[in-house]
Amino acid sequence: MGEQQICFETFRLDLASERLWGGEQPVHLRPKTFAVLRYLVERAGQLVLHEELLENVWSEAIVGGAVVQGCIRELRQALGDDAKTPRFIETVHGKGYRFIGKVVSSQQSGVSRAEQSSVQRPASSVQIADSAIRNPQSAIPLVGRDAELAQLHRALEKALNGERQLVFVTGEAGIGKTALVEMFLAGLSTQDSSALTPSTQHPTPSLWIGRGQCIEHFGAGEAYLPILEALGQLCRQPEGEHCVALLRQSAPLWLLQLPWLLDAAERESLRREMQYATKERMLRELMDVLDAVTVEKPIVLVLEDLHWGDPSTMDLLAALARRRTQARLLVIGAHRPVELLVQEHPLRIVKQELLACRRCEEVALPLLSETDVGAYLTMRFAGDVQSAAPWQVLARVLHQRTEGNPLFFITVVNELVSREQLQERAGHWEVGAELSATELGAPESIRQLIERRMERCSAAEQRLLEAASVAGAEFSTATLATVLETELGQVEEHCAGLARHGQLLSAYGSEEEPDGTVTTCYKFAHSLYQNVVYERVGAVRRLRLHQRIGECIEA
Repeated sequence: MGEQQICFETFRLDLASERLWGGEQPVHLRPKTFAVLRYLVERAGQLVLHEELLENVWSEAIVGGAVVQGCIRELRQALGDDAKTPRFIETVHGKGYRFIGKVVSSQQSGVSRAEQSSVQRPASSVQIADSAIRNPQSAIPLVGRDAELAQLHRALEKALNGERQLVFVTGEAGIGKTALVEMFLAGLSTQDSSALTPSTQHPTPSLWIGRGQCIEHFGAGEAYLPILEALGQLCRQPEGEHCVALLRQSAPLWLLQLPWLLDAAERESLRREMQYATKERMLRELMDVLDAVTVEKPIVLVLEDLHWGDPSTMDLLAALARRRTQARLLVIGAHRPVELLVQEHPLRIVKQELLACRRCEEVALPLLSETDVGAYLTMRFAGDVQSAAPWQVLARVLHQRTEGNPLFFITVVNELVSREQLQERAGHWEVGAELSATELGAPESIRQLIERRMERCSAAEQRLLEAASVAGAEFSTATLATVLETELGQVEEHCAGLARHGQLLSAYGSEEEPDGTVTTCYKFAHSLYQNVVYERVGAVRRLRLHQRIGECIEA
């Protein structure tokens, strides 16, 4: 297609600026992810093989299929698409992908940009982007994160004064790590008060921002993958030629990893030099370049999903944090703490050492409160309503059901909108029939997330969790041992392991049995976990478990 813009549903692909728009709001995509979307959209309806994507999008580098899968996963999240019931990207298993959305060029589309974003929202002090309705993650930063955002701004202020900073943003899946970072970066690109550092209240100077993402892989991953992606972005930014010149001068081995920046002669010359490359030289070269660049312009590097990062990237983070020279550098790394509980995880070791010597800090995201849930509903729907009482009830019910996990409660809200239990009438959003926490089922996307976590558990752990779901949201190991006719010590070991690894359970106390034995009590981390696991249990087995639990209680 020769058009400069391609539209599908409420999205607009701007080929000239290489940006995706959802209505009037930009949707952030990494350059390679944008290139994958463009390639698929320009071949809408056609099967695009994995090999074809690798050859055309990554022609300058050798990468594995996991990188393509990561881009597809990012696209589905940005578009609000679902792999099992796709609206846009269909997976043809074992072969590739097909774009199945209805595509029109900008000239063919009879829908204007304003009309594309015409979903009416009540006016409020904070506007919710249309993309937030499709992509729940994008709406998370609007509530409950002021303290964490201020912590990032304080780290940036230190970095601007030459004190290099490494900050880990941590929390469980769906807690809003990416959303917090997006909100922080969005503030840096504006010139209003939201872009002012909290203590100095001076506008943030011009920054270079590079972003990289680690990809889940099964086997050895590409060394320095997120760092290389971030460097590529820095080199493409305005004045990026200067960054390329510094790489050519001081870090030629890194420049070789970005081959599209080199001509054939340079590539061949550097390949000969690579035979003398060492890991130590790679680290030294990049640290020297970052020091040189930040003399002229501060740099913010954002590295996402570090729990999937490779050992080389972890070594580089440690080296950057321990370096004593001044640098106007802020590195933000996001990860899930649960994933670090694996023995000998490289990030776990690095992070512990850096925290011990105060060479990094952590921004840990807690679950949101009922007040935060209410604030989200007010911003999204209830800015101008006759009565706030129904929304307060809904906030309480949502918090009871999801315990304040942003991804969970926003996904449930989206489900209520699609089922028209939240409706817009005469310009106002209204809550339908009063709902209870038990009436709010688990949306399919959340169900799939929980099912994937269950699949990581052993057969014995799955059997235990299913029995626990019948016992209730809270239970004792003694009850489970009796119901499953298993040794108490074995049940205690399984439950402790699941809780230690953040897999669905958490310990909350203990109780003493009539014979004096003290056993641990556990609960499901979220009520939705119990609901989904309970529904996995077949009717016959569920009945038997209920009977055994009843007999146990009576005894």
